Amino acid sequence: MTEEHKSEESSCDDHSERKSHHSDKVKKNLVTRLNRIEGQIRGIKGLIEKDTYCDDVITQISATQSALNSVATILLEGHMKHCVAGRIQQGDEEILDEVLITIQKLMKK
Repeated sequence: MTEEHKSEESSCDDHSERKSHHSDKVKKNLVTRLNRIEGQIRGIKGLIEKDTYCDDVITQISATQSALNSVATILLEGHMKHCVAGRIQQGDEEILDEVLITIQKLMKK
């Protein structure tokens, strides 16, 4: 279990109201990462406006994609360990189809 999720308390028991239940620590981590990504995007825009060499721009785009993948991984891990596990324990195996679709979306390029 990652450090982000050790102290996370999640209650996904009521899946009729689709909401995340992340600890304040996890939320802060995700927001910090997204703020950094937002800055990276602005930086990429600036590189393009300055006619920066394409390879350098592509390198920055790749770094930004990697950062977004890290955010998705943190979210998916929490979802699997808390929401999905809880719903399976309640006998709701349909959640597996939802997770497989989500993973397929993440794997698309």
